[in-house]
Amino acid sequence: MHEIHVDADACPVKDETLRVARRHRWTVCLVGNSWLRVGDDPLVRQVVVPPGPDAADDWIAGHAGAGDIVVTADIHLAARCVKAGARVLNHNGKAFTEDAIGMAVAMRDLMTHLRETGDVVGGNASFSKKDRSEFLNALEAAVQGILRRG
Repeated sequence: MHEIHVDADACPVKDETLRVARRHRWTVCLVGNSWLRVGDDPLVRQVVVPPGPDAADDWIAGHAGAGDIVVTADIHLAARCVKAGARVLNHNGKAFTEDAIGMAVAMRDLMTHLRETGDVVGGNASFSKKDRSEFLNALEAAVQGILRRG
């Protein structure tokens, strides 16, 4: 059975994920450090992990595999899940692939260094309607791709 695993604590696309999952009757595992209000849906499974910096990541990486989709912005979690055979999407719809992981890690490390030295200030751009729309399209395409492969 296919599942969508969501790194849920700071995920801005939970509703969009649930919409696509319901359409295809896929289970969604919302994984985080606290309970979320998502109603009583038989397709939603909430997993509350103990406090800790990598508890949710470890749970997702240990359960996601081929035929599953992972939604996360965490590059290291994405790398672990891609290695396990899962398809991984960022909140803006960009896919993490084996080829893209190295560049994403390098860019994150570079931006961290530039912020620490004061050469760059501020954070990421705010989440937009376009990001939300692109995520919906990418998630639908990922589900369709997995279904086509059987």
